Amino acid sequence: MSKVITFLFLVTFLLGNINTIFTQLKLIKLNAIDSTNDYLKALRQKVVLEDEVIVLAEQQTRGRGQAASNWYSKAGQSLTFSMFKRVYGLEEKGQFAINWAVSLGVKKGLERCGMDGIAIKWPNDILADDMKICGILIENQWHARKMNSSVIGVGINVNNLDFPNLPRATSMTLVSKKTYDTMVVLKNVTESISSELDRLLTGNYEALKKEYEQHLFRINTLSEFKNDQDELWKGSIKGVSDQGKLQVVMEDGSLQSFEMKQLQLVY
Repeated sequence: MSKVITFLFLVTFLLGNINTIFTQLKLIKLNAIDSTNDYLKALRQKVVLEDEVIVLAEQQTRGRGQAASNWYSKAGQSLTFSMFKRVYGLEEKGQFAINWAVSLGVKKGLERCGMDGIAIKWPNDILADDMKICGILIENQWHARKMNSSVIGVGINVNNLDFPNLPRATSMTLVSKKTYDTMVVLKNVTESISSELDRLLTGNYEALKKEYEQHLFRINTLSEFKNDQDELWKGSIKGVSDQGKLQVVMEDGSLQSFEMKQLQLVY
């Protein structure tokens, strides 16, 4: 499944077994992996994971995004990682609030790195200068109809200089004209995600939702959309519902809610 870097083998030798590793370390670094989300979900079936343990891959060969899309990453230039989060006792609508918290966490983490002009394109693409700089994939785990944990996958374009066949993609370096230490970016972003998830677990969903809506790309702006029949129409993003659906004011003044597969923002 993966090629684990040497320090993980070293820690295994010193500590004796993999269960001990995850009570001592928050970070697992891998040379290459097909998907950090898949790796973490598989590992969860074998050992008891510490809350907020992070799997970081130098290269991710089959990274996934929303709606089964692929995530492009380049070794040494991109950050691809997943975080395991325990969410025992989270209310049902909290599964949608996880998205709000993580999106805000990534945005604030990038701002801690000095990035400006960061926006959230519903549901959780992170944009800089109207171009995609980060993708997020959240996969929740359930037991007896209750959510008990979440695997949060994040891909950030850090020092990338080119994106073959991806005209809407950008990187921190392309936007700011600076080079970044990927480990500093990882620290800032994961700390910010953790902080926002702490807010989530207090149950204050409405405050998270309101702040998330404030930073939505093209909020309250007349925009063009394409539906699942490839028909074009115009409307204005108003916000999101408690179930995570995008709320759009139509040209006739009515308010309608849409799931991700039902529309695409054209810009």
